[in-house]
Amino acid sequence: MRVPKPLPPELVGREFTRAEALSMGVSEQRLRARDIERVARSVYRLIGTEFDVENRARALSSTNPAAWISHETSARLRGLFLPPYLAFTDELHLSVSTSHAAVRQPGVMGHQVILRKGEVEIWNGIRMSTPARTWLDLASKLTLTDAVVLGDQLLRIPRPAFEEREAPWNVRSELAALLSGHPNLPGVVRAREALQLMRVGADSPPETKLRLSMMDFGLPEPDRQVRVDPDDRWSPAADLGYPRQRLAIQYDGGVHLTPEQQARDNRRDETFNVAGWSYFKFNRADLRDGFRRACVVVRGALTRAAA
Repeated sequence: MRVPKPLPPELVGREFTRAEALSMGVSEQRLRARDIERVARSVYRLIGTEFDVENRARALSSTNPAAWISHETSARLRGLFLPPYLAFTDELHLSVSTSHAAVRQPGVMGHQVILRKGEVEIWNGIRMSTPARTWLDLASKLTLTDAVVLGDQLLRIPRPAFEEREAPWNVRSELAALLSGHPNLPGVVRAREALQLMRVGADSPPETKLRLSMMDFGLPEPDRQVRVDPDDRWSPAADLGYPRQRLAIQYDGGVHLTPEQQARDNRRDETFNVAGWSYFKFNRADLRDGFRRACVVVRGALTRAAA
């Protein structure tokens, strides 16, 4: 049995387009060999190559110049929060404007949408919806809580040492302008509701969910990133709290395992305890029960502080 000719090394271990292969001297006949599979129109890979969402998105984007990566795929590539009911799929989302026919390919969910100026950009060489437009596109699929969680990630002030950017994805006025430009888009009502509840200062989805649970429970809305000394930028911050009542709240997701992070966490805990604050830490068990116990604990602490 004839052994297929090896592919150029640049095409091994990833998905590639027909145009790429032909430009490197790969023949049409070689693309039809038994060790290659077509995963989308004009997109191929060696059988056994592990699925890579960024490579697939880049290939699809290049073979569909009128389209852009959108919805769940855009959020996934940017590292934005997606709830479990949207996160676990290899199906890619590709949008076009209403003047084009929706893309119909295996493994692709095509969308026809109304597009305004500035809602698509180039990200790592891939044409993709902006984070704000991604949030709006997903609003019709998200619960109100999850729409707020995703929105809080857009408003969050990044940490340049870890994220290669210094500014948040968006400010509230930009999101409000986006919604004004799409008054009839599916999900815009949910997005408007979410925008009213979105806040700067949440570093993780559980922090947002804890804040929303506390408000649903009837507690006063807590401040975010609370410090013992608000004028000292180096003072350790708790996720949430009530400075007037000297009450601080921290969500511990169980990911703070490095010695350096543990040391920072211990310093933060000690700072609040030494200063005489009531200090509470909640975790994944509290998240799983919708933070009901946490809300009862915080309500008791606020009641005692008011006595």
